[in-house]
Amino acid sequence: MSMRFRHADAIWRDYPELTAGALCATGVGAVADVGERVAAWTAHAADRLADATEGTFPEVLAWRRAFARMGLRPTQYRCAAEALLRRLRKEGTLPRIHPVVDLCNAISVAYAVPVAVLDADRIAGPLLEVRYAVGDEHYTAFGGGAEHPAPGEVTFADSAGRAHARRWTNRQSGHSAVSEHTSRILVVAEAMHEGGAQAVPELLKTLAEELAAHWPADPVAAVLTPSTPEFTFGDRARPTLG
Repeated sequence: MSMRFRHADAIWRDYPELTAGALCATGVGAVADVGERVAAWTAHAADRLADATEGTFPEVLAWRRAFARMGLRPTQYRCAAEALLRRLRKEGTLPRIHPVVDLCNAISVAYAVPVAVLDADRIAGPLLEVRYAVGDEHYTAFGGGAEHPAPGEVTFADSAGRAHARRWTNRQSGHSAVSEHTSRILVVAEAMHEGGAQAVPELLKTLAEELAAHWPADPVAAVLTPSTPEFTFGDRARPTLG
């Protein structure tokens, strides 16, 4: 069964600076030695942090402006890339969770762009959409607790009304988190800064190469735009290209 991923028209309308991309890969698993590559990509971010804090990065500042427009305090709610960069600056390392997640996190800090990675088989099709929440969507926290996104909050909502994110790029859902049982992933990268149109395609290419180097995966990716907003994926993903 194929599944569609898209951003709602209202998101493109309200955030015209958005550059988004999606990638699907099948055949990933919990056994892979990604330590060397994680260290290499993390080192890129550490080098940049040696000269400036993450709060001065244009990629982060752009998301802070977007969060402020959503009515959120940017220093209380941070996009995922900023939170990871902050942790790297303070602790000198990133958490080791799962080889796929570790790679995505390392590439995220290297590009300073939020990267969401979801277990595609935990998403109720046929549509996963980045849209404004109605308020009755169900969100499962990593600790297992249930929440409802606030009405108007940007979330990733599937066809069963399950929310797979809170506050857009702030926090993912425990329900679709990558685990030892995951074999098929959907990855979403979103940028708001001026260089996003160059950064997102490069990030997707980098991630596809890293995944193919460590698993018998056949990653397929596409950059999404208001005119070509949809990415269709299934057992074999099919990109919608402009």
